[in-house]
Amino acid sequence: MTKAELVERVANQINLTKKQTEVVVNTVFSSITESLAEGKKVELRGFGSFRIRQRNARIGRNPKSGQKVEVPSKKVPFFKAGKELRQLVDNNLKAEEEKEP
Repeated sequence: MTKAELVERVANQINLTKKQTEVVVNTVFSSITESLAEGKKVELRGFGSFRIRQRNARIGRNPKSGQKVEVPSKKVPFFKAGKELRQLVDNNLKAEEEKEP
């Protein structure tokens, strides 16, 4: 699903224009982004949580030349699906597998 498809679905559900809905969706995304940038955890009950993880420095390889490259440590965003989301996805996948001949 793309952001445009998300905006369209939400607009249809709450009877707002696509322009108004786009502002709402952008506000939600920017709020999550700002919280993560501040080092805060974002938890959406039933959906999942976003947090920052620290990756340690390591030695990598340039795939073209095979030369060793030092990769510095960095912080990366991480999403962990909530229990309800995991169960919903699992149940839908099982139902799809049962439909296939």
